[in-house]
Amino acid sequence: MNPDLLLTHYDRIADAPDAIARLRRFILDLAVRGKLVPQDPNDEPASELLKRIAKEKAKSTGRNRFLSEIDDAEKSFDAPASWCWVRMGNVFSIRTGFAFKSSTYADNGTLVFRVTNFDRDGSFDLSDVVFFPTEKIDSKMSGFLLEPDEIIMVMVGGTIGKTTIIDPSILPALLNQNMWRIRSFGGVMSSKFEYLLIKNINQSIQGLTQSTHGHFAMSDYEKRVFPLPPLAEQHRIVAKVDELMALCDRLEAARKGREATRDRLALSSLARLNTPDPETFQADARFALNNLSALTSRRDQIKQLRQSILNLAVRGKLVPQDPNDEPASISLDCLARARDRLEDAGTIKRLKPVPAVKDHPFQLPRYWSWARLCQICDVVDPNPSHRMPTYLTEGGHPFISSENFAEGDKIKFGIGKRISLATVQEQTERFPILEGAFGFSRIGTIGKSRPLPMKRDYGISHAVCVVNPLDVGQLSMRYLRLAMAVDAVLDHAHGGTRSIGVPDLGMAVIRTMPLPIPPLTEQHRIVAKVDELMALCDRLEASLSTFDSTRSSLLESILHHSLAQAA
Repeated sequence: MNPDLLLTHYDRIADAPDAIARLRRFILDLAVRGKLVPQDPNDEPASELLKRIAKEKAKSTGRNRFLSEIDDAEKSFDAPASWCWVRMGNVFSIRTGFAFKSSTYADNGTLVFRVTNFDRDGSFDLSDVVFFPTEKIDSKMSGFLLEPDEIIMVMVGGTIGKTTIIDPSILPALLNQNMWRIRSFGGVMSSKFEYLLIKNINQSIQGLTQSTHGHFAMSDYEKRVFPLPPLAEQHRIVAKVDELMALCDRLEAARKGREATRDRLALSSLARLNTPDPETFQADARFALNNLSALTSRRDQIKQLRQSILNLAVRGKLVPQDPNDEPASISLDCLARARDRLEDAGTIKRLKPVPAVKDHPFQLPRYWSWARLCQICDVVDPNPSHRMPTYLTEGGHPFISSENFAEGDKIKFGIGKRISLATVQEQTERFPILEGAFGFSRIGTIGKSRPLPMKRDYGISHAVCVVNPLDVGQLSMRYLRLAMAVDAVLDHAHGGTRSIGVPDLGMAVIRTMPLPIPPLTEQHRIVAKVDELMALCDRLEASLSTFDSTRSSLLESILHHSLAQAA
């Protein structure tokens, strides 16, 4: 491999998903295929090394029995001529740990090496350790004492396949359960080559399951096949891998530096938009718009951009104000009269008096007004008793919660829980769904909203409240929905506090939520501009997916051209 060639091309694929991790895996894969360093015809062939291993196995186990011969179909690639295909169990001694009882642990003594004491990258984590009394280590227990350069792998659970190599600095130590200790018979192989070989094999195992119930049988593991290189070549492979992994470390450090710089730029720019300074806002906004691609190199940054757009919208910073617009106070008066009419008709319940908004979260433009949600809409808890209805296993009607809120402003009625017609009818009799109404998620996922169909063939969970318009001619429900999705509005509504456990925004908090209300005609202009900018965000997000795919394909191509040895 030519590191200079890789560096020449690396800037083209440096930010591909998992670029460095994939490069590391690719290096290991080439190493164990004989593609990383040239073969030397003067090397003692691996077949001679295998004979010595067989002798050591016989001395260790007292048996000369080898596992079955390897069929050509089991050989997944062509190995160099000086290598030979072998089974794990013919080359490696594999032993289990001991199931220590927690009652036997002591405050000091000999370290008990547990699954949690090393990470997926093989590095040690001794922040949480336990000990076994050294004086209680008898002849049986001494068989679980670890030795330098032994390979440790997890063989059960969610971290199955996690691998490390024992460093003398952590010894003495006893091996706990759920792990295997692996070493070539007699230790005649390069321990570092053993580590990278087993680590490469275990990468496929780690992909088998992420379940906490995953398990790998020793008999199956011993039957796995791999090509064994000559001992001299093992040392050359280890040296080359060390060189290339050091290169990966430098590339990773450079990537993190670039990412940190982009993050600081994005955070600073978006922060200036979220808390705009009147004197610098125009320049800040112009900079952000001219550098969108730099500010949105990741999906989480696009999410922040979407929130910034909403934040600007409700502060009157997204579209210009028109002095000819009718002030918002006129619409609020009309909405108050509309509420009186609906209350007198018995359509909605009477509203108890609520105080005017005095603690303003931010300054509003002229002709805007603050209003509480319950002053401009009717807010309903669909299940005030919070008693769970009887759910049906077959048939029935949808019972929607935030999990039913799909992309594209839709509700997925075909998923989730089902309820009886009687439950649907009980809700229908208790409160209406008026034209323009929407559901607002208040438990778990907070702040999402979806339009609600007027046809009542579904029920609504108490995790979603119903927001009914008082007069759609005096308030844009689209504007209201985007205003209720702004983090600053939500945070101010519940005092910046977060419930412990599942997030929960109480009905009283929602009903009295202070909202910035612009003139009606400006509401429509804001909605149109938000739609335009959200469509731009959609295109940016789609381009990221395409770009990621392109960079991933380019990465594969460059890795092969940069790393593959000439025949």
